[in-house]
Amino acid sequence: MTKKIVHLVLFLLCYTTLYSQNSIKGILLENNSKTPLSNVLVSIKNTIFTTKTDLNGAFHLKALSQGNYILEIKFNGFETQNFPLEISNNTIDLGVILLFKDFTDELDLSIITISDDELNNDASAADNISGLLQASKDIFLRTAAFEFSSSFFKVKGLDSGNGKVLINGIQMNKVYDGRAQWSNWGGLNDVLRNQELSNGLAASNVTFGGILGATNMNTRASLQRPGTRLSYSSSNRSYVHRAMATHTTGISKNGWAMTFSASRRTGAEGFNDGTSYNAYAVFTSIEKKINDHHSINFTGIFTPNRRGKSSPNTQEVFDLKGIEYNEYWGDLNGRKLNSRIKEVAEPILMLNHYWDISENGTLQTNASYQFGKIGNSRLDFNGGANPSPTYYQALPSYFLRTNDLSGAYISQENFVNKGQLDWYRIFDANRTNTNAGLNNAYVLYEDRNDDKQITLNTIYNLEINKHISINGKLEYKRLRSHNFAEVIDLLGGSGYLDINNFADSETQMQNDVLNQNRVVGVGDAFRYNFNLKSDFINAFAQGQFKYNKVDFFAAVKVSQITNQREGLYKNGRFENNSLGASEKISFTNYGLKTGATYKINGRNLIDANVAYLTQAPTIRNSFSNSRENNNIVEDLQSEKVFSADVSYIRRSPIITSRVTAYYTSIKDVTEISFYFADGVGGDNTAFVQEIVSGIKKKQLGLELGIEAQVTATIKLKGAAAIGSFVYANNPNLYLTSDVTNEGIFDEKGRSGNYTSNLKNYKIAAGPHQAYSAGFEYRDPNYWWIGATVNFFSNTYVDIAPLTRSRNFYSDADGLTFPDYDLESANQLLQQEKFDTYKVVNLVGGKSWKIDGYYISAFATVNNLLNIAYKSGGFEQGRNANYNELSADKALDKPVFGNKYWYGRGTTYFLNLNFSF
Repeated sequence: MTKKIVHLVLFLLCYTTLYSQNSIKGILLENNSKTPLSNVLVSIKNTIFTTKTDLNGAFHLKALSQGNYILEIKFNGFETQNFPLEISNNTIDLGVILLFKDFTDELDLSIITISDDELNNDASAADNISGLLQASKDIFLRTAAFEFSSSFFKVKGLDSGNGKVLINGIQMNKVYDGRAQWSNWGGLNDVLRNQELSNGLAASNVTFGGILGATNMNTRASLQRPGTRLSYSSSNRSYVHRAMATHTTGISKNGWAMTFSASRRTGAEGFNDGTSYNAYAVFTSIEKKINDHHSINFTGIFTPNRRGKSSPNTQEVFDLKGIEYNEYWGDLNGRKLNSRIKEVAEPILMLNHYWDISENGTLQTNASYQFGKIGNSRLDFNGGANPSPTYYQALPSYFLRTNDLSGAYISQENFVNKGQLDWYRIFDANRTNTNAGLNNAYVLYEDRNDDKQITLNTIYNLEINKHISINGKLEYKRLRSHNFAEVIDLLGGSGYLDINNFADSETQMQNDVLNQNRVVGVGDAFRYNFNLKSDFINAFAQGQFKYNKVDFFAAVKVSQITNQREGLYKNGRFENNSLGASEKISFTNYGLKTGATYKINGRNLIDANVAYLTQAPTIRNSFSNSRENNNIVEDLQSEKVFSADVSYIRRSPIITSRVTAYYTSIKDVTEISFYFADGVGGDNTAFVQEIVSGIKKKQLGLELGIEAQVTATIKLKGAAAIGSFVYANNPNLYLTSDVTNEGIFDEKGRSGNYTSNLKNYKIAAGPHQAYSAGFEYRDPNYWWIGATVNFFSNTYVDIAPLTRSRNFYSDADGLTFPDYDLESANQLLQQEKFDTYKVVNLVGGKSWKIDGYYISAFATVNNLLNIAYKSGGFEQGRNANYNELSADKALDKPVFGNKYWYGRGTTYFLNLNFSF
């Protein structure tokens, strides 16, 4: 027995000695200050062996098998370094390694602020840029972010809600509509650069992700670049001025690390008239390293911001006023006052615990609390005329409809010379009513939603061996949202009557039967008042496998969500179905995805992924009109998503490229629209909610990105997106309304069982085809210049589903209109396709290093040739049937023509940075 023990001990000693010798160590210092760099990622490429430097900048990778490897050192803001090494029963000591700041990173940071402008747009077509575009080194995704974004291009034709955005492992997409509210962390570019990207269906260590992938922004203080950074930017896009300051201490000897950042963005007017911008941003991250295994980090983010919105316009308005025109503002005491202001103030508090269980296993536990408000202001006028300067009765087309040339000329002169909101008339009307003992004709209010959201999750990562790793996540999210309208200004009046002026009876006019004919003042809730409740549970598991020739992964998720509405008002039109709690809406969903990468050799790879998942409809698309009643969308179902892609990737010293073919099918989509319609069920008019359910969408296409380093200083680059995004079926459609019409709307306010013939119509997803070609010249003396030419085509207007149903051709008796002409109808229903256009963009900059200080300046000019183009638009649903639409389109300038968003003309962005 003793002899066996001795043999076992000798064997273990030999084994331990063999593998203890197979290791790599070194110390990382900042080139200029020679200070240690902690938390730098050090890894063996194409293996799962990774580590991070300690407080002294030291790292040690152990238990490596013999062979040839490439050691990669990556740290945000510094140049990545690679070391070819041969390990053969020895310990390799690399000694002191100096890391140099990456000036390219400075340039990227500057350009990212451009997309922030686009992300803050409210237009339905403008949610195109998701966080996954911002940190990517992939040439196609970078082109999509920095070149295609101004045209509201959507990657793979998909809404941004299909890409998940996380901060410290906590998903930030809103429960209400599935999209990330970017202004909640806008203006904090300096501290949001530590990003982990998973493109498309690729694996992520922290989430299952969406079919557009996921981006996790890590705000951990010890991972921020130590030092101080000051910057100033000027632009003529959304804001005019931006100042930012950031300071990071680095991690101290006693284990503390702190980062503080603040910025201010302001502008009396952006590119569009009357679009004021006023935003602050404050950030703090404080980390305490308790010991070698445990660390706690607190992050606080507060970015209150206010900005004026811009309006979509018809071709008639564009022809008269140009692309900068905005109907929402008017002059008041020499100041451009916008009636539609979006205000966001939602602080985010996070606490993260990092536990290094072993060298190969980690557990991250996170808690966050987000609260505050989102408000969107607008005018209400239950006692006055429509104040919009583009109201159809104020435009020349209205008079031309009756061949009133004199009236058309007068209205055109008035609109061209004035054509803005008349605040003085509004104030005068309210004062006149007050003097006569009447209530306000007009009031300024905002639609509010005050959210309180708690998120708890834990994320486990384990490297079982050098080939296999597993990831898992458990998550709980609780949302309580108060939604109401609030009076913010009486505009010279004394009080506003809280009624629905378009209802059919005294009782039905009451927004709250329990408080009839209530007169409200500043700070009072009115019109609607309800709560939304949501509880969400999610579990995710994944295995990743890495071998010499093939890498592959498989992931699964299961989730359950429960949503409910609680009405606080008893609406007069829906007395039996508005006050109190609705039925609970619950969905259990799942997702499966897998992918593999085949390494033909070190420079050529083939990557393929496939996924099938279900996802619950958003709260926005679950209630037909949550402001008035508890009605749940009929036959509400989870969306079914199938997506697949295959890519060829080339990586060589000269050429880097990727070409991807993709296909996505999304079934059982529900979409809700709100508009005023003429010609419902014959010749009826009503403000309606249009519920379209069972929609199937199909997206397929190609993505190509290529870079060629043709010389040491010149790089050529190109990208192409060729897609086809269509409706793949004829979904169901019905209408609801708060008006009473026994022949059209029943007691629940419901009308119709229509089929909307959408099949093969194009989805409004920005340009279906986009191309880019350009170059960069980078001088060894740290200055550079670049230019791109971008071409866009196959952009379509968003169609109105009701006009593609039998309501379009049927009279009130159900028979076809007597004068209905099929050929004419087909022409009326033809989807508008926008003209092809090109945009030229320039970028250039210079960097200096002076006695340990870094100074950089960058400038970009977009749309150099000042091309005017339509970037998106929609058909107005006003003309709901053949008679209405044909009469309107018979005019050279339709009264209710399509409304468009236009791309900005020539714009600039200038940025100056100073860091030390």
